[in-house]
Amino acid sequence: MATVPQNPFVLVDGSSYLFRAFHGMPPLTNSKGQDTGAIYGVVNMLRSLVKQYSPSHIAVIFDAKGKTFRDDIYPEYKANRPPMPDELRSQIAPLHAIIEAMGLPIIVEDGVEADDVIGTLAQQAMEQGRPTLISTGDKDMAQLVNPYVTLINTMNNQIMDVDGVVEKFGIGPELIIDFLALKGDKVDNIPGVPGVGDKSALGMLQGIGGIDAIYKNLDKIADLEFRGAKKMADKMREYEAQARLSYELATIKLDVELHFKPEKLTPTPPQNDKLAELFSEYEFKRWLKEANAGGNILDAKGPAPEAVSAEDKTDVTLPPKTTETAYTTILTEQDFNDWLSKLNDADLFAFDTETTSLNYMDAELVGVSFSVKAGEAAYLPFAHDYMDAPEQLERNYVLSKLKPLLESHAHKKVGQHLKYDKNVLANYDIELNGIAFDTMLESYVLNSVATRHDMDSLSEHYLDHHTISFQEVAGKGAKQLTFNQIPLEKASPYAAEDADITLQLHQVLWPQIEKDKELVNILTELEVPLASVLAKMEQQGVLIDSQTLLQQSQDLASRIMQLEKEVHELAGEEFNLGSTKQLQEILFNKMDLPVLKKTPKGAPSTAEEVLQELALNYPLPKLLMEYRGLTKLKNTYTDKLPKMINQRTGRVHTSYHQAIAATGRLSSTDPNLQNIPIRTLEGRKVRQAFVAEKGYKIVAADYSQIELRIMAHLSGDEGLLTAFSTGKDVHKATAAEVFGVALEDVTSDQRRSAKAINFGLIYGMSAFGLAKQLNIPRHDAQKYMDVYFQRYPGVLQYMEETRVSAKEKGYVSTVFGRRLYLPDINASNGMRRQGAERAAINAPMQGTAADIIKKAMLCVDAWITSLGNDDVKMIMQVHDELVFEIKEQKLNDHMQHIIALMEQACELSVPLIVEAGVGDNWDEAH
Repeated sequence: MATVPQNPFVLVDGSSYLFRAFHGMPPLTNSKGQDTGAIYGVVNMLRSLVKQYSPSHIAVIFDAKGKTFRDDIYPEYKANRPPMPDELRSQIAPLHAIIEAMGLPIIVEDGVEADDVIGTLAQQAMEQGRPTLISTGDKDMAQLVNPYVTLINTMNNQIMDVDGVVEKFGIGPELIIDFLALKGDKVDNIPGVPGVGDKSALGMLQGIGGIDAIYKNLDKIADLEFRGAKKMADKMREYEAQARLSYELATIKLDVELHFKPEKLTPTPPQNDKLAELFSEYEFKRWLKEANAGGNILDAKGPAPEAVSAEDKTDVTLPPKTTETAYTTILTEQDFNDWLSKLNDADLFAFDTETTSLNYMDAELVGVSFSVKAGEAAYLPFAHDYMDAPEQLERNYVLSKLKPLLESHAHKKVGQHLKYDKNVLANYDIELNGIAFDTMLESYVLNSVATRHDMDSLSEHYLDHHTISFQEVAGKGAKQLTFNQIPLEKASPYAAEDADITLQLHQVLWPQIEKDKELVNILTELEVPLASVLAKMEQQGVLIDSQTLLQQSQDLASRIMQLEKEVHELAGEEFNLGSTKQLQEILFNKMDLPVLKKTPKGAPSTAEEVLQELALNYPLPKLLMEYRGLTKLKNTYTDKLPKMINQRTGRVHTSYHQAIAATGRLSSTDPNLQNIPIRTLEGRKVRQAFVAEKGYKIVAADYSQIELRIMAHLSGDEGLLTAFSTGKDVHKATAAEVFGVALEDVTSDQRRSAKAINFGLIYGMSAFGLAKQLNIPRHDAQKYMDVYFQRYPGVLQYMEETRVSAKEKGYVSTVFGRRLYLPDINASNGMRRQGAERAAINAPMQGTAADIIKKAMLCVDAWITSLGNDDVKMIMQVHDELVFEIKEQKLNDHMQHIIALMEQACELSVPLIVEAGVGDNWDEAH
């Protein structure tokens, strides 16, 4: 195994770092819209590298602008490379300034590449007997490896010495140039020898030697064992000049004239004043804090990448760091009683469960943890079952003592994702009450896009603290332990920390939310109480007819096989429909279909939106789209749902997520109820398998055109307000305005076009997008939009004002004050900025719709609870729809009451309308 000597001479391929950071990091910007992701990524990688290897000498080398000597030799060199994106180019100068201020030597040499500078310095270091580590992602650098020079791959931190080169490439470092010269390099546009690939190049190099040896022994090639060996000598002879040119292009120079020697390239103390200025400008707040503290940024641990994306978004003051912790393990009755007293006396305590599974229906309780003061916490284990476990209190005894406290409304609790804990406790006949706060929901309400909302990410982001990960205590992969198998010396600190960090997070997040009354209401009156409603729905589950799904799976399998056969017939050959490479070959090489979009690597895209567009004019993509849709339906639903039926309840239990979608919408997983298609016959058949219990009916109640109604309310446009207030068909009314005809004369095609305009504008659709959707010329689409805005000027004014406000504030709000932050609203990248502008228009409508149905769920749940029986069960929430099981005898009265409650959930300038349907299954009811 390759190792790195202590305190090596480190040469960093800065250009490799730059591109890796740009393509590997999410698109980050500061509040001024300046791109910062590549800067952040490179600095973070440099910090990690220096911390790990403590180099005695170091240099960060970047490519210079302009041409190099290789362009003079071969003008087509690197000609295939696209120009550097503006959003990357703008980050180079500030990155260089930061690296210099960090005290790291930086080198940019005109006329040569960074590789040549690195090669020259590595050669000089070798001559001095100095061990060198080159950090790069460039495979060409393998030619520099020798007993003194080692590579470390920036992509995976894999170290490569001479043996490592042989293991990876099948040849030693001395033949890497020959290898590149023979096979060529598409990235750098090195031509190589046509027809020579990896296997044939290796065959010649291993069998004969380098290029010089090969050209002295062309007659020996035919005897080598690789495909095409018999004819290879002729190709080599024909393209000898090209092979030798390629050798020259692939050779890294070792003799660049430099005005410094390796021994001069030492790190110097950081210029903290300069760093503070730069970190303030680009809004790296944690690094700014380090620079202001006067430390060495290269000695400190950088924040996790997940934490950076919102450093620019929400002003959060970190509390004084808790450096000492007092975590205890409760193993005796006395300790348990002492903690019970603490919890009963506390105004608020943090609570967490440890279980055997993430599936709340199957999870068994292993222990619980508490915290009443930052830095102090306790873990109470009662079901660890490994050998030699210390004596634990018995689970039933613990739960019986905790039940009054946990069920008390007066004793306030805070947790992280307490809905899960509530569900698990329900399996033990404990109803968790007194849920005052949930840190996952606090973070989500404060800023839904600031960071991910799991505890580890929140701790990094808001507390600058790296938590003990589950993998650290349980292991990874197939050998990962369940929590009951983890020894207490590992389990207890992990569990206690969960409660402690939860309390600390609350102490940071709640004061920020308290500054805004509307955010307080969103959290305490909507999201936190909704978690308990969702928990009830999850525990209730949905009844599934597995036989219906089994039959559909068989029908889908037959249709999928038929589609595959038809695709093969159209293509003229059999191929793997799931292989992107084979599909590219068939569509774009063999059938010569137009390339509408390319992947980041330059290959023709076969993404769904591309196939959808191609399907309008070509039969094979159309069949492929149907094949993909049916395959996904079969794999995701008809095959999977029967296996998800819980043996104890006979129902399927989804998980609803409150902190995923940025706009406030709920999502669901295992199964995902939001994505079952409704516009296709096959999708509706899946819904037919969602059935009612005997003696009950399914009722589906859906808000009608809710986002358009919210647009009317937000814009205050008189035309839209009138249309909705008088009960007109709003799409027909729009068609009458846009096409200049009487309402009664509107055709179905005109109404369809008006519907596309109405909904398209909600999602910020351009004239180009509308033209594609309606399959009309762009100028016609633009004319429709122009007339629309003439007839509904309030909508145009709302859209323009919203864009301006979003750019100033960095966020938009729902009717109820939920904030929807837009990190890219001032981005320099046009596509990202325009995407944020579209989101600015749509997010208030989508977010308000999400708030309204959440309010409706709270109202309906309160009413169902007041009934005191099981006549009505709320079983699903999907987009703007609530689904119920209602006893047949009470069907009409209860359905009308639900409609009334939903329509009265909030008051807008136009009426909310709810449409409800009834059936034995979900499809019939919708």
